[in-house]
Amino acid sequence: MDPASLATIGGAIALAGGLAGSSIGIANAASAGVATLSEEPGEFRNVIVLSSLPMTQSFYGLIVLILIVTSVIPNLPATGGAGLQVLGCGIIACAAELLSAIYQGQVCASGIAMLPKTKGKILTNAMMLAVFVELLGVLGLVFTIMALSMLGFM
Repeated sequence: MDPASLATIGGAIALAGGLAGSSIGIANAASAGVATLSEEPGEFRNVIVLSSLPMTQSFYGLIVLILIVTSVIPNLPATGGAGLQVLGCGIIACAAELLSAIYQGQVCASGIAMLPKTKGKILTNAMMLAVFVELLGVLGLVFTIMALSMLGFM
């Protein structure tokens, strides 16, 4: 398999991890949202805000794919293990985005479950705690870009 194909697969894996993690994270949070809304329909806005937070990891995976396709592949040597190196970077991004989104969804689900009991006052605290998990997704993106750069592909 040529290096460009392996690199493209790496980018696709990064995007797939972000999409899968976001889907699972949003589903976890939205499930809690359905239960919360059956108890307190007035919390709809807060449920939407918290349920949507795990979506950002999809964008991080897309950014990795775009960088690989537009910046890395044109500079990729035709021989050697460069394609495998980029594939490895894509796998790292996949893991970071997948796990970050799933666990962020769990944090958001907990916050959503507490909305009726706190009359919505938990929203800011829940968002702050979810942002801590989000940071790992951001770091996954940054570390992937750094690795690609340090390998000389960007």
